[in-house]
This record gives sequence, C-alpha cells and structure tokens, in this order.
Amino acid sequence: MSNERRAIVHPNKVDLAQAVAAHFLSKVPQIIAEFDEATVVLTGGSMGQAVLAAINESPQRDAVDWSRVNFWWGDERWLPAGDPERNDAQARAALLDHIPVNPARVHAVAASDAGLSLDDAAQAYANDLRAHAARNGKYPNFDIVFLGVGPDGHIASLFPEREGIRETERTVIAVRNSPKPPDERVSLTLPVINSSVRIWAVVAGADKASALGLTLAGASYNEVPAAGLEGRRKTLFLVDSDAAAQVPAALIDPGQFWTSADSTDEH
Repeated sequence: MSNERRAIVHPNKVDLAQAVAAHFLSKVPQIIAEFDEATVVLTGGSMGQAVLAAINESPQRDAVDWSRVNFWWGDERWLPAGDPERNDAQARAALLDHIPVNPARVHAVAASDAGLSLDDAAQAYANDLRAHAARNGKYPNFDIVFLGVGPDGHIASLFPEREGIRETERTVIAVRNSPKPPDERVSLTLPVINSSVRIWAVVAGADKASALGLTLAGASYNEVPAAGLEGRRKTLFLVDSDAAAQVPAALIDPGQFWTSADSTDEH
C-alpha cells in the first residue's frame, strides 16, 4: 500500500471517543469552508455510537453547520425501521436527532419492512449513491468514512473469505448468511470505501488486537478485510491500548494524537 498506516493509541475507549469527536468537530468546518458541504459515512457498533455520542456532548457541536453535512452509512443490518440494532437508528439516537440536519442529506438504507427485497434495497442504495455522485461517477465524494473493525478483521459487512470483500464492480451488495447476526445486511464495497479522502477506523477492545495487528502488518485483505483499507489521502487506525496490544512498536504513532500540522489537512 502506498498509504502508510499507523496506529494512533489512546489509553481507553472514553479518551478515544472524545479525541475522535474533537478532531471531527474541527475538521468538518474546514471541509465545509472549502467545499460548501461535507460528506461523511457513518458506522455502527459500540465505538461508532460512542464517537457520535461524544460529538453530541461536545461544547463544539453547535459550531458545525450541520445543514451542510451529508450522511451515509457503510453498511446496514436488514431489520425493520427503528429497530435499535439498525445502524441508522443508533446514529439518530446518539447524534442525528439532536442536531439540525437536513433530512434530504441523510441517506439511510431501506428497512426490511419498506416493501423491498434485500437485493432491491441494495440496488436502491446504489442508485442513491449514483444520484448524488460527483462528476457523473458512481458515488459521491466522501470526505470521511468511519469504520469499525471486527475481531475477525471485517469492515462494514465485508467478511473474511467471502465474495463481498472481493467485489470490484458493484458499489453496494446484499449480504446473506453473515457470520455475525443478523444474517442479512447491505454493505458498501471496498472500492467505494477506499474512494474516501480520509478513512478513520476506530478500534477498541482486546478482542480486536489480533485483527488490528494483522491489518497493520500487511495481511491479505481477503483474509483480513481491514488490511484492504486505503483512503485517498489518509487511513488512520484510531485505537485504544487494549486493541493495540499486538501492534508492532514501529507501527504505533509516537507523537500526539493530532498536532498543529492538521491545519494543513494531512488528516
């Protein structure tokens, strides 16, 4: 990979979530100032919720013009609307219901009770991506993609040794027989994820240590999907000390979490 990746380590999950939230709240206004909008892809899971909750609780929250932010999701669980296990429901509860978002800029995957099949829902999301694509492409210009990493190294709903992680043509796939419940899901594919300017993988917990170590050591992305992450400008692995337990010292960022160099947008 040409995009060097290192782990930026925090002592615990709380510090990690607060630091990621703080950087997000400083970065998004810069993006909006330059491009008149910002486009963010959200993730689910405990750390995904924790980061959004930290954004909501920050005194800097209201400094963002949320009406200029577009929200998408990297994947979704194929469940009824409002189900608390849906990633969009978790994001709404943690942040989106508390800020003045423009509903037209919130792009959720269709729910299982919306009258579509799983395949139709995946196609509908692909169509939505195309409808908002930049320069007649297949998907928008993503500024920041948030991701978690599973204990098996999965990202979004792209699992090891499955067809989905090897998909290069479709932008969105229907996932069946997921090794992690629920069985059915909708997911962006790796080329779409890697189209983002910045990928921020937020990883916490000792159960992620092996996967993170393999990811940063350059494992095959077919075996460890997170190893395939490569944002156009930056790919950051933002982790707690438990998750970093198996990361070689040479791959741990020795400096501060973020520095004044960020103002030039290295991140």
